[in-house]
Amino acid sequence: MAASGGAVGDPQKHGRTTLSKRRKRRASEQWLQSLRGGVVWRSLALTALAFLCCRASGAQVAILQIRVTSGEGMVHAAGARDPRGIAVEVTDETGRPVEGAAVTLHLPDQGPSGTFGNGLHTQVALTDAQGRAVVHGIEFNRVPGRFEVRIVASKEQARAGTVTFQYISAAATQGALAEQTGAGGRHRKLLLIAAAVAGAGAAAAALALGHSAPQSATAESTTVVSIGPPTITVGKP
Repeated sequence: MAASGGAVGDPQKHGRTTLSKRRKRRASEQWLQSLRGGVVWRSLALTALAFLCCRASGAQVAILQIRVTSGEGMVHAAGARDPRGIAVEVTDETGRPVEGAAVTLHLPDQGPSGTFGNGLHTQVALTDAQGRAVVHGIEFNRVPGRFEVRIVASKEQARAGTVTFQYISAAATQGALAEQTGAGGRHRKLLLIAAAVAGAGAAAAALALGHSAPQSATAESTTVVSIGPPTITVGKP
């Protein structure tokens, strides 16, 4: 009986032991899953954060915006020098100013155009802490019409460009030509007056000579020899 009771008790004990092991195994698996899940989520979070940081950093380096703040559409007299210049502002995509960006201005090589203070058609300026750059002292030529000034801003690998239009006044050019023509006309008028005076002097001299010549002829012709009977008359020599 004892042997049979022991035989019956052993399966129960074995079953309880097996159930306990299963519970422990299940708890371990759940703990491992939660741990792995936490590590994965943390890894994903760190990866996403690094991606966002890299993207934000890349946006600051790769994207620029440029805007003309002064000098747009200005009309200049032919041959004049502009003391006001062209001013631009450079920002990133969030609107923050970009310091140290190189701003290059290009003038046309032909037609209505001009030169910068360095005597060339190209000038470079750097932006300040407010992202602003100004180029002064453009000397315009005497060809009337509209022309464009190409502007390029660059910093590291980032670039941005725009165009501003300038005008050289045809009226100013015509005024300068009229002034030159007027000066030439006054010069010619003075020459004509001088010629007229000289001509009048020559005419007066000729008239004086014309008046004096008959008197000499009359004086010479006063000597008359008359022969007749019975006297000889001799006139005043």
